[in-house]
Amino acid sequence: MPAQSVAVVHPKEESELAEQGEFLEDYQQIYNSIARRAFEMFESEGGAFGRELEHWFKAESELLHPVYLEVTESPEGFNVSAEVPGFSPKDLEISVEPRRLTIVGKRETKEEKKKGKLVYKDRLSDQLLRIVDLPAEINTDKVKATLDSGVLMLEAPKAAPAKKIAVETKAA
Repeated sequence: MPAQSVAVVHPKEESELAEQGEFLEDYQQIYNSIARRAFEMFESEGGAFGRELEHWFKAESELLHPVYLEVTESPEGFNVSAEVPGFSPKDLEISVEPRRLTIVGKRETKEEKKKGKLVYKDRLSDQLLRIVDLPAEINTDKVKATLDSGVLMLEAPKAAPAKKIAVETKAA
């Protein structure tokens, strides 16, 4: 399967701000789903405090597809490799900020009913969310994303470093 390009959101123009609003709504929906599930776990255990983080992580693992990452840095920028099997470019949205990359995925799956006794079934999550904080600023206008065989590759060049300017004295 040839590599396919994935859309990258650059929050600058007005139309893109609307897209970012949709992204934030999706993010909020995912967050609320995790919070609801974590609260269900809390209630099922009698409402005892002290295991909130455990409940949160368990709910997250039930609801979101794990995204395994590899981030490498070079003098020119960052390369991010994320495993997103089963997701197509239209299912993924990448949001870029100067020091952060956010990967959101949402896909539609159809469940087939088969006749016979069920022996084994894997749980398949239809959503993913991964936020990567970067140690240096990137040039958000030049980030490239491609998807090849279930692996999302992001190339994020570093932003130009601040320039030092020498102060000259004016001869009188």
